[in-house]
Amino acid sequence: MCKVWYTIWKVSAYEKLEQLGEGSYATVYKGISKLTQQIVALKETRLKEEEGTPFTAIREASLLKDLRHTNIVTLHDIVHTTDTLTFVFEYVETDLNQYNEKHPGGLHSHNVKIFLFQLLRGLAFCHNKRILHRDLKPQNLLISDVGELKLADFGLARAKSIPSKTYSNEVVTLWYRPPDVLFGSTTYNASLDMWGVGCIFLEMLSGVAAFQGMKDADDQLDKIFRIMWHFVFADKIRSYPLRPVTRVVPRLTSLKHAADLAGKLLSLRPEKRITAADAMKHAYFSDLPEVVHLLKPNQSVVAVRGCELVQETFNKRTTIRTNPNAIPHSASAFV
Repeated sequence: MCKVWYTIWKVSAYEKLEQLGEGSYATVYKGISKLTQQIVALKETRLKEEEGTPFTAIREASLLKDLRHTNIVTLHDIVHTTDTLTFVFEYVETDLNQYNEKHPGGLHSHNVKIFLFQLLRGLAFCHNKRILHRDLKPQNLLISDVGELKLADFGLARAKSIPSKTYSNEVVTLWYRPPDVLFGSTTYNASLDMWGVGCIFLEMLSGVAAFQGMKDADDQLDKIFRIMWHFVFADKIRSYPLRPVTRVVPRLTSLKHAADLAGKLLSLRPEKRITAADAMKHAYFSDLPEVVHLLKPNQSVVAVRGCELVQETFNKRTTIRTNPNAIPHSASAFV
């Protein structure tokens, strides 16, 4: 296992409170630290003697040690026994998928902007460290009770040594997978993540996933082409103009600069997709306080006055509150 700087606690240091979810390799519990009484999330991976520690777990631990950022979930500790490997994460109340479900029909335009900026901010930090997430989807974007968005689940993430390298094309949940990867490309870079950002952007605005393929990669490609390109065959795609992204989400027309940013995120050609760092500077975010571009990695966007979440138009159940300790529009306000 990688050299880790986390404290290695005995399993008895944490108490499981309730199960939150279960996957193929791991089960996630809400837990509590007996030492600090802090609520945590326990991601418990079952170890098989003949297989050893899953490589995805080793990869996640090795990457997260370099990703200390307010928009990336924090890994506090690791507990390793003969039967299990448990990652102790900060506990975050909900995720973007659950938030979307509680507020159907599309989120408030201000909240979409705040969530998107935080997503780009966390992703830019990863990409600057030459790390691709490779599995962006609403379920992997955690939302705290004050509206902080945090990238999570780095099990598929990869550190890249050069701008473009050959990897597996079995990455990214189907609905958020870019056309080039669906075609089978294994040579990609940070543009892989940016297509997913574009899909999530549209989903926050409309309330539904933009490209809902039901079967396999071919079906997903067909869904993308039918929505964004009219009567287009895959081998002739470059000779046909892209349909306006506003046809996908008409609401984009009412939001200044939103359609332009969405189009840059959802470019068919990966080399044309906007980067996370450049997207943060896009005119769509021009009405945010200038100080959000000066924040340190450990400082929160939603702590800046004017960047708190606002009440959603439709609430099944309100779970997000505004931040009472908002910081004024001044870089000097940060200490």
